[in-house]
Amino acid sequence: MRWTRTAGRALLATAVALTGWAGGAANGTAGAGGDAGRGPMTLATAGDLTNYLGPLLADWNRAHPRERVTLVELPESADESRAQMITELRSGAGRYDLLNIDVAWTSEFAAAGWIAPLERDRFPLKSFLPPVVGTATYAGKLYAVPYVTNTGMLYYRKDLLDREGERPPHTWAELERQARTIAPKYGVGGYAGQFLPYEGLTVNAAEMVYSAGGSILGDEGERVTVDSAAARRGIGVLARGVRDGWIPRQALTYKEEESRRAFQDGKLLFLRNWPYAFAAAAGEDSKIAGKFGAVPLPGSDGSGTSVLGGSNLAVSARAEHPASAKDLIAYLTGEPVQRRVLTEGSLPPVRASFYRDAELVRRFPYLPALRESVLSAAPRPKSPRYDQVSLAVQAVVQDAMAQRQKPEAAVRRLAVELAAIARRG
Repeated sequence: MRWTRTAGRALLATAVALTGWAGGAANGTAGAGGDAGRGPMTLATAGDLTNYLGPLLADWNRAHPRERVTLVELPESADESRAQMITELRSGAGRYDLLNIDVAWTSEFAAAGWIAPLERDRFPLKSFLPPVVGTATYAGKLYAVPYVTNTGMLYYRKDLLDREGERPPHTWAELERQARTIAPKYGVGGYAGQFLPYEGLTVNAAEMVYSAGGSILGDEGERVTVDSAAARRGIGVLARGVRDGWIPRQALTYKEEESRRAFQDGKLLFLRNWPYAFAAAAGEDSKIAGKFGAVPLPGSDGSGTSVLGGSNLAVSARAEHPASAKDLIAYLTGEPVQRRVLTEGSLPPVRASFYRDAELVRRFPYLPALRESVLSAAPRPKSPRYDQVSLAVQAVVQDAMAQRQKPEAAVRRLAVELAAIARRG
């Protein structure tokens, strides 16, 4: 999943971090202005495809010439960015002061000692949408600050459902019925998500398990909870969709962009994707502009549970100027900049008030549905070995969807593999 990335492009543009933790400055390091903990910073982030981050940091640099931020753009891919960050952090070189991290990496980076714990009262956490704060904690401590959020949403062809006198589905049963009966009438595929074996498949699978009332891990990754009727039911829906044809087999090759283009080109009735897809589908080159809508994901017996995406801002444990970093994060999470995050970057902000702002809702009509989705969302499974957890989920769920293993056997296998990962710790 591109984060928030990821998530699609909405998750790739970001910023940085953080805190009053003293790091090297606590040992007497002085910034360019002579103040301990203050001075220039280096910000590491995935590629900024929306091009809004540069102006935000330029404004900061004009106002803080002795605490300038240098942006280091890593590859667009979340997996590649994570790998480069970890290589640098393990080396101890201290090249990166500030890190923009996928919300799923917080536990891993914190457990490894690569990022520093933060003081909760330094940041406006009470003004954020409550679930996003949970993605920034590990072992009861705050290790990052939410900057951009994201949740999956269900995009649907409003024009086709209107012709059939139907409303968008609220449950899996309604989704399946409409995908099986309405989509063929109009020569389109029924439903797609991000089903290639990569982080996006982990997210899609977790959403199905959560939406059935289940879970994957507990106790910060030490307890395996996936072997349940809920997990079998959720994974079973995906496998049955491919088997019965209302999930096109082509969707097994989709990441965010491939699935977005298929929906935008009029090839799908339903699509699970991130909020960034709304603006693209409404664009001039879209074949469905003005013909679609977006609602929260459906679930087993009612509204589903999305996985929280987005990015958190963390300070490296080797940061030289943490006091400047603390001020920068306050700037980036302040109301003026958070408004620009939405209006200039088309990224979902973490501040709750914007989702009820009448002017913003007129410009971004999906905000009420997005708020509902965020408030009912859950983080990806927390684990200090999250990369291994995600790889196991991807492999097992891909086999179930490709009909190489029945969902019941796949869930049992996943439980065994996750237990082995937990024991390695």
